[in-house]
Amino acid sequence: MAITFRNYKLLCDFEPVSEFLRHNFVKYQQNGNIQQPYFEYAHTHPYFDHKMTHRFGIWEEKGEIVAVAAYEMRLGETFMMTKLGYEYMKPMMLEYSERELSKVVDGKKSLDVWLFDYETELREHLAERGYKKEYTGNITVFKYEKGFKECKLPEGFSVISLEDENDFKKINDVLWKGFDHGDEPDDDLDCRRLMQSGPHFRKDLTTIIKAPNGEYACFAGMWMDGVNDYAYLEPLATDPKYRRMGLATIALTEAMKKTQKYGATYCFGGNREFYQCIGFEVVCHREKWNKVW
Repeated sequence: MAITFRNYKLLCDFEPVSEFLRHNFVKYQQNGNIQQPYFEYAHTHPYFDHKMTHRFGIWEEKGEIVAVAAYEMRLGETFMMTKLGYEYMKPMMLEYSERELSKVVDGKKSLDVWLFDYETELREHLAERGYKKEYTGNITVFKYEKGFKECKLPEGFSVISLEDENDFKKINDVLWKGFDHGDEPDDDLDCRRLMQSGPHFRKDLTTIIKAPNGEYACFAGMWMDGVNDYAYLEPLATDPKYRRMGLATIALTEAMKKTQKYGATYCFGGNREFYQCIGFEVVCHREKWNKVW
């Protein structure tokens, strides 16, 4: 039966695409697809452009999704994801992405293509079409079989979850400052409420280090996809005045322990040196290739 094409419908296709990602995942991300929590977290991020998601492409065979082309946050980038065995579709998906997911800057089109270093044929195809690699970042995981590092919580600090307390103002403060946006957080608390609106967001897995004065010193969001045996960290931030106290390590470790109880055997971390220092391993690399035309 022929493969058919249609566009993404935000209100009804989020969960089918999520299922597609869950069931076409290979351990340690050796599959060319993004993790389902990555897709969901983006949909609840205040920077996500909901108005242009109708440009996402979906290809189906016998009613089953076999490929998806989508951006993470906004036009100008593409992730090309396929069912296992359908990777041959990516050159065609690239042409679609160039038409529908590119952005226009100073009268010229621009597209960032995200892929993994092991996708040799796709990398060669991008080079042939005039793309140039602009960025390489580590994909890191912490394997639970290694055991968790135990750190002592500083006196007066406590570990809580969002089930214990869910203060949007304090969350906004620690994420604003923790991501180095400045000392004066804005008052957009609705964006923090939005980020808890995902259908698979877990308050119990989100871990906070609370300071003696009641401030949230460190925030660690944690996700599971419900099918595969991994946890996914997003976001992790520490207020600058509470850094170098081991709080991020403690929050992340406590969050990973929670997911282990639900069947996770490893956790995806970030690209910064911090992760490798506490035992995360590099399993592959994500690359960004760009073309302007």
